[in-house]
Amino acid sequence: MKDILFHFDSYPDPTPVEAIDQAVHFASMLGAEITALAVQVHFKPSGNWLAERLINLSGLCAHEEEKSLANCRVAIAAFTDRLATENVKGKALLTKAEPALMGDHVSVHARTRDLCLVPLVDSLDGQRSVVEAVLFGSGRPVLLYRPGAADLPSGELGSVVLAWDGSRCAARAMCDALPILRKAREVRVLTVVKEKPEATAGQGADVVRHLSLHGINAVADEVDIAGRKIGQAISDFAKAHHAKLLIMGGYGRSKVREFILGGATQHMLHEPDVAIMLSH
Repeated sequence: MKDILFHFDSYPDPTPVEAIDQAVHFASMLGAEITALAVQVHFKPSGNWLAERLINLSGLCAHEEEKSLANCRVAIAAFTDRLATENVKGKALLTKAEPALMGDHVSVHARTRDLCLVPLVDSLDGQRSVVEAVLFGSGRPVLLYRPGAADLPSGELGSVVLAWDGSRCAARAMCDALPILRKAREVRVLTVVKEKPEATAGQGADVVRHLSLHGINAVADEVDIAGRKIGQAISDFAKAHHAKLLIMGGYGRSKVREFILGGATQHMLHEPDVAIMLSH
């Protein structure tokens, strides 16, 4: 992976410096160039004359846009400083988009990158919708992390878990992750059995064979669903093995432009406790 996109959140609060630090360190670990996409929010006043008279709606919109722009500039300054400190190649782009179209905007930029990093800070912020838009709309993998709770790996990459159920999405995730898997100290191929008919015992062995041809030493693991939700079973395994990164297929069924997320994907997007790379 040589070309990474990193999305700045600028509204209502800026992306914290800790998230910026982790993104730059991660790019350094991979030897990649990183582009920070700082997106200023753009509000379109409704044109409601009553709202204009009562609360000066257009003035409020302009004020919030300026607040977002200030947050973008602060984040860009911190990002530029970290690039110089860590001697990492990169640049920052300042763009503008409506809040409802933020995910689509980031997705377009992600299509010409190897990976998109999206930090999640608050469970109520809009970054989760950005992750979904990039996952299903860019054709490229997305990596979600939470500074302080699900940190991005840096330096030496330790244990990595590849969730495997034999599906197309899992195959796509494995292929997308090959450059990262080569840097891992340990790769564990996890199959959760007795959850769906396709996820059968023994199928991880062929994944291990395939990865070995790419110079990646891996081991196959199987765990019983044991009455848990699939996302919880994967999360429990990742924590038990002190995984620094979880790689899995992102599942969703399209209904017009709405995606009904699969159980594992929905669980992992809720409040991840390990950094997660998703491919669709």
